[in-house]
Amino acid sequence: MDLSAITGISGLRGLDKTSSVSSLTGTLAEEREKAEGTLFESFLHTAIDNIKTTNGYLSDAEDEKIRFAMGETENTHDLMIAMQKASTALQYTVAIRDKLLEAYKEIMQMQV
Repeated sequence: MDLSAITGISGLRGLDKTSSVSSLTGTLAEEREKAEGTLFESFLHTAIDNIKTTNGYLSDAEDEKIRFAMGETENTHDLMIAMQKASTALQYTVAIRDKLLEAYKEIMQMQV
């Protein structure tokens, strides 16, 4: 909770008790929504960053394959490392996607 919510309480002296309670409840609800929005927003940014990282690994592996096929490099070690990084990152991304879809389907099946 920030200081603006605390200073807002001191301005309630002239109000009756029910309006002051409802304004405090509204302030707490707004703070909670802001915190939840920030948490979900950070989750989305992290997910997007992970997808970009996976895409980068896949692109690097493809570049290494092309360089090896064209004979620009003889180093199979770098090729195998790039391919393994890409494979592991893709498996991780697919596993996370599957878990998210499973959770979404479970939430959609909940009865309200």
